[in-house]
Amino acid sequence: MQTIEAFLMQYKQTLVAVLMMSLSSVAFAEKINIAAASDLKFAMDEIVTQFKKANPVDDVNVIYGSSGKMFTQIQQDAPYDLYFSADISYPEKLAAEGFAAGPATPYAFGRIVLWSPKMKLDASKLTLEDLTRADITRIAIANPKHAPYGKRAEEALRSKSLWDKVEPKLVYGENIAQTAQFVQTGNAHVGIIALSLALSVELSKQGGYWLIPDTLHRPLKQGYIITKRAENNQLAKKFSAYISSADTRGIMVKYGFILPSDNKANENTNQ
Repeated sequence: MQTIEAFLMQYKQTLVAVLMMSLSSVAFAEKINIAAASDLKFAMDEIVTQFKKANPVDDVNVIYGSSGKMFTQIQQDAPYDLYFSADISYPEKLAAEGFAAGPATPYAFGRIVLWSPKMKLDASKLTLEDLTRADITRIAIANPKHAPYGKRAEEALRSKSLWDKVEPKLVYGENIAQTAQFVQTGNAHVGIIALSLALSVELSKQGGYWLIPDTLHRPLKQGYIITKRAENNQLAKKFSAYISSADTRGIMVKYGFILPSDNKANENTNQ
């Protein structure tokens, strides 16, 4: 029969082992900062939530913004571990310049839409030609100088010979999320925004959208990199692998993104 002393000794040993395991888990917990294009806001939030369920001790911080501005920040040694761009050319250039741990990886193709709250204007009943109407005086797009969605909006309008007609009405968002906010708050009647934002719970309850034909602009091929500073960060590598998982792919499709494997034809058109 086990003595009280032996029992207490075994209990102490077990308690010490449990404490050591807990301390080990904390010690090996890692942190990553992700720079992500604003069109990923709702999709990436869901992806991170699912990822943290399986990795509760790890710290995943996401900063959303303009792909072009984040590109410049990484060139200036901003502390980002992964960079998800709405235009794969940005991470490709960073990789070529030595700012990445490896080549850029495509993760999705985006789409642009006309969007407006239905109480103001039903965008689902509009086309690009309607933007010339006299009652539509403010149109929001992301700044084409550094936002890929804004650049594609400009390309679509130019394809229909509408740019010169609507340019005086344009108001520019710093990124595609701010562009949507301009329309939400009434600072613009309608906006050209990402389909991924129009499909979010928040925006889909407020308004409708019209899908702009992707033949009117170059493909919104999106890609990401692990940055050079995160070359040996195991959490960055783990999150990168998770991006190609079935769960993540399902979330991306839910928000209207087209997966690279489903869009091979688009990769070779309109380049």
